[in-house]
Amino acid sequence: MVGDPSEGTPMRVAMVHSFYTSRQPSGENDVVNQQIAALRRTGMEVLLVAERTDERERDPLNVVRAALTVATGYGQSPLAALRDFAPDVVHVHNLFPNFGRRWVRHWDGPLVAHAHNYRPLCPGGTLYRDGHVCTLCLDRGNAVPSVRHGCYRGSRAATVPLALSTKFAADPLLARADRVIALTDAMRQFYARGGVPSERIDVVENFIPSSEVPDPGPGGDYWLYAGRLTSEKGVLELVREWPPGRRLVVAGSGPLADDVRAAAGPGVEVVGQQTREDLRALMAGALGLVFPSRWIEGLALVALEALGAGTPVLAWHPAPAASLVQELGVGLAGGNDLIATLERAEAAFPSLRPHCRQVFETHFTETAWAGAIRAVYDQARRARSEATDLSGQR
Repeated sequence: MVGDPSEGTPMRVAMVHSFYTSRQPSGENDVVNQQIAALRRTGMEVLLVAERTDERERDPLNVVRAALTVATGYGQSPLAALRDFAPDVVHVHNLFPNFGRRWVRHWDGPLVAHAHNYRPLCPGGTLYRDGHVCTLCLDRGNAVPSVRHGCYRGSRAATVPLALSTKFAADPLLARADRVIALTDAMRQFYARGGVPSERIDVVENFIPSSEVPDPGPGGDYWLYAGRLTSEKGVLELVREWPPGRRLVVAGSGPLADDVRAAAGPGVEVVGQQTREDLRALMAGALGLVFPSRWIEGLALVALEALGAGTPVLAWHPAPAASLVQELGVGLAGGNDLIATLERAEAAFPSLRPHCRQVFETHFTETAWAGAIRAVYDQARRARSEATDLSGQR
């Protein structure tokens, strides 16, 4: 077998990813690049098979072609590159909107699907609509409600191709994958609710690359929001409700940037998109990271960076981050009374800083992730070998 550790040969991994446009900075794009670098540092051979929206947008017909690819599943295929490389494992991150999905039926080797969001269960990808968690399509077993509500970019027309492609557990990639990676246990439960066998789902959280781990900081007297300025992140509600007499620094960009600036009171400083170095400095000097995300996401990279700096996290239910920060003892879950929540956090957070750094070093380092992902790859290879053996016995 190629990449058999007993023979001293490195494992060969092919990463498949459709990169989102650089006009909307994507943590998912960053995660893919970081994972490739981390795998190579372990000695694995890694091939990236990618399609990039930035390049495709130069074609005036790209919008039509992308819509047809999403709606039908027919489109660009990585099969030729995969067959040339002959990987031990194919690790698929994102196929939307530039790759087709039907090619997976023609790949016989071990395959891992990485769920960064809820796209196979929800055309909007977030299970979030109009300020609250929405599972209407998931509960009904079809995506008709998403068209009625225009869940993708607020447009019914733009939502139609995604609604046609939403097949839940029958999604070609999910149905074919030997293992499915979820970022949190809550995400695992939603995919299982959508029909993916829970025993095929592994929870593997993100990490911060060794070269980018921030130095622990002393903290300070201000709160920090860092991330996309979008509705599901809860930043607009946060700024509107922020009490006078406390300082909040808002770092990031996005479609709600003008609304956030307009809503900012005297204690709110909107500083826009920051360089990585400047953001690390803000993290190290913050009393705490405010993570008001309203959709069902876990600890995003920005929260992991905060923990690396020793900065505790204040998160809100129903986002899994709220439960996770409580479970790990690295922050608090916010309640309805923002002032009371901030008072509790201001009393508790300074003493949590050493513990936050220790939790980061235990759970969210490159080394921890590399061990977890190698276990997933090994499981995928075993599962594919067993499936092949069973097929040969029929």
